[in-house]
Amino acid sequence: ATEGTPAVRDAFGNVLNDGDSVTVIKDLKVKGSSSVVKVGTKVKGIRLVDGEGGHNIDCRIEGIGAMQLKSEFVKKA
Repeated sequence: ATEGTPAVRDAFGNVLNDGDSVTVIKDLKVKGSSSVVKVGTKVKGIRLVDGEGGHNIDCRIEGIGAMQLKSEFVKKA
């Protein structure tokens, strides 16, 4: 994390960095779609962003596409 911005941490307190791989720890509904991101879904090559509504991970999930996640619903892989 850069000076002045707090580190982004996963659900277990591990610090996340750009390019890390994470695993989803809770079924997440995809807004505006009937799809669900299942528990255990691996997400590779995340990007940390300052998104809206607390979403701080930008990523691409296979079968769903680009989306943003909240760090509280992932664990570092």
